[in-house]
Amino acid sequence: MFLKFRLCCVDSIFKAFFLSYIDNLKIPTHCLAEDQCYNTASFKTADICEKYPALLTTRELRILPPLFGIYGRCRAFSGPVVTVKVIDDNVLVREILATKGEGRVLLIDAGGDSSRCAIIGGKLTVQAKELGWAGIVVNGCIRDVDDINDTDFGVRALASNPVKPGKKRVGQSHVALNISGMVVLEGEWLYADSDGILISKYELSV
Repeated sequence: MFLKFRLCCVDSIFKAFFLSYIDNLKIPTHCLAEDQCYNTASFKTADICEKYPALLTTRELRILPPLFGIYGRCRAFSGPVVTVKVIDDNVLVREILATKGEGRVLLIDAGGDSSRCAIIGGKLTVQAKELGWAGIVVNGCIRDVDDINDTDFGVRALASNPVKPGKKRVGQSHVALNISGMVVLEGEWLYADSDGILISKYELSV
């Protein structure tokens, strides 16, 4: 009888300790809701177009062709553009994303639909988020799509491709890019959300 009493007490103490431990567990950051992103945007590209019709006429505000798929848990992001042009190689991209982003957006011209490999994957996306980049737009392909879609970060790309990129450091950084006939300069502002991607000559009041 005494032994049963002691076992019962031990069992009760263990349960109390376990429940207390569970109650004090913290929810992992990857369990955040889909609308809780690293880069919190408070604009809509549709509203920007309605607010600045004159800039659309003068081409100070342009719309990138509707070719880009939406990846990552951040549906909207904005910031000044950093440009890089590569062909089936991502060494320059890796070098840029190893620097502090300071709220900028990396725009990568990877050859468009002629791209034969992915330019970024899940690891570079996580690194970009941690270093303060606002988002990445790839005129080409990405991979590790499931990993990217689990990250609180905004990515746009034409498609996915499982092939890894080359490592020969081929390309140019901080140059004018031609994205499907539209010229984009470094330092211009990019606004992206679920409706599309805008390029502005300067930062807009949104």
